[in-house]
Formats: sequence, C-alpha cells, structure tokens
Amino acid sequence: MQAILTRWGNSLGVRIPKDVASRACLSEGARVEIEADGDRIVITPSRRRYVLADLLHGMTPEAMREAFDWGPEKGREIVAMSTISRRR
Repeated sequence: MQAILTRWGNSLGVRIPKDVASRACLSEGARVEIEADGDRIVITPSRRRYVLADLLHGMTPEAMREAFDWGPEKGREIVAMSTISRRR
C-alpha cells in the first residue's frame, strides 16, 4: 500500500489507512514509537511506562492482607504487627 507524505509544520505526516490501523490495534489518540531502521520507518504501539508510586496508589497494609491469605499469624509476627500499629 502506498501513501503520500504531507507537510505538517516543520514535520512530515502520513495518513494510516483505517484497515491498517485496525489490524495494528491503533486508534485516534494512541501513542506510538517511531524509529528509522535503515531505509525503513517503523511505527509500533507505545507501551505504557508505569511508575511504582502510581501502581501502589491507594494500597494500604490492610488491603495487602486482604489480597493475600498467609494464614493465621504465629510467633513474632503478632508482636511485629502490633509494634507497627503503635508507630503510626
């Protein structure tokens, strides 16, 4: 399939046909990575970059206990958890 490059400001742009975009799972507003590979231009969907703080937002020790069943607390675990609770 051929396309025509057009000027967009100081850059060049190319329209991606709907069927090509759909096969690549791209839609309007999607972020893509663009790189030159020799004489080829490669466009790939951008992978979201996660930040640990965003992933853990709203996570609390109580929520972690609910997410994992470690069984009943035994031995020093009981003491350690009560010490942590008093520090807050």
